[in-house]
Amino acid sequence: MAGMIRKSLNEPEETRPFEDGKGKLDLVHLEAGGVGRAVFEPGWQWSKHVKPIAKTDSCQANHAGYVLSGRMKIVMDDGEESEFTAGDYMSVPPGHDAWVIGDEQCVVIDWAGYADYAKRRD
Repeated sequence: MAGMIRKSLNEPEETRPFEDGKGKLDLVHLEAGGVGRAVFEPGWQWSKHVKPIAKTDSCQANHAGYVLSGRMKIVMDDGEESEFTAGDYMSVPPGHDAWVIGDEQCVVIDWAGYADYAKRRD
């Protein structure tokens, strides 16, 4: 049996900034994958601020997370849409765009989809 593991998102092992200073992802690495805290600034949109980094037509991450603050709208490639707010659990499959609603940061903890999120593809 493995021992305890302590890692802190306040001392991330990696930070990935979004385009135009519209937020960042702080990440800690675990054997089972990454756990991250993303801060999405007002005006952030995946297709504007992460697409140039990911180089895919839509977000291909499978998200399982918890919204700590703010509001985010997510629209799937097939047109399905939902809005997530503070206190919501989110499960979002690959193939979507997303953006911050309003003038408050949206902060999300994700334990499924951030290992490769906003990772530069050259």
